[in-house]
Amino acid sequence: MPALRGVVWPMARWEHVPLSLLISLVVLTGAAWLLTIYQAVNMSIPMGIAVSGGMAAEGMGGMAMGGIAATGWSFESAVIFVAVWTVMMAAMMLPAAASMIFMFASAQARREREVAVSTWIFVAGYILIWAGAGIVVYVLVQIGSELATSLAPAQRIQWAPLALGTTVAAAGLYQFAPIKRVCLRHCRSPFAFIAQHWRDGRLGALVMGLKHGAYCFGCCWALFAVLVATGIMSLAWMLLLTLVVFVEKMLPQGRRAGAAIGIALIALGIVVASGAVAMPWLA
Repeated sequence: MPALRGVVWPMARWEHVPLSLLISLVVLTGAAWLLTIYQAVNMSIPMGIAVSGGMAAEGMGGMAMGGIAATGWSFESAVIFVAVWTVMMAAMMLPAAASMIFMFASAQARREREVAVSTWIFVAGYILIWAGAGIVVYVLVQIGSELATSLAPAQRIQWAPLALGTTVAAAGLYQFAPIKRVCLRHCRSPFAFIAQHWRDGRLGALVMGLKHGAYCFGCCWALFAVLVATGIMSLAWMLLLTLVVFVEKMLPQGRRAGAAIGIALIALGIVVASGAVAMPWLA
């Protein structure tokens, strides 16, 4: 375990966290949510691949292609997509990352002024991971949209519920995967993460942010696959998944709650795939 030079280990109360950081984080998260809600309300077509977006014309299995995907492959559409995705991830993930951010800030506050670095460098590294994930999601949305539009309406009616139900059930199964437990353990243990992964300097803070973001992505990617499948700008699913991630990472019974969430997702995926019920809260 690398030593944290010049730092007395911070206590769980984070009494050395600057009030300005807390206020700034609240403002940043609030602004990200406002922008995300604005995008969701004003976007005429959802981003991503949404099942049952064409219900009126084709029944429960209708497919609605995302607004970004409908424009085809282009640098401009990719930039817009990744920007919207990154803002949305900041809105959804910063509340659950707050304990890690405050622990890092507390450690920095105990250091000598000449060696302490800004906590926002750590936050920037964290957000960069989710921005990178947005590039991957953009590619997957394009491929999925092209595949869906190549199908006849009758084929979409047949395959869309199965595809969405499988995605949801897979997200539920991932809740019990060993790699999920490993990533969640790191996310739930800010003190241990700081102790194991501490790096000095600005570059070190950025690397630490990237590592925490990677663990966070490993913990949550399957849940966000559901968001991509249902339509990225579905506010109901955004709020639900934000709550799920927060409960898993921040509350004492988060691990048990994660198991219950997994069972619920598996059950929902099965009934959606069978065509027995429509997927709720689609974009």
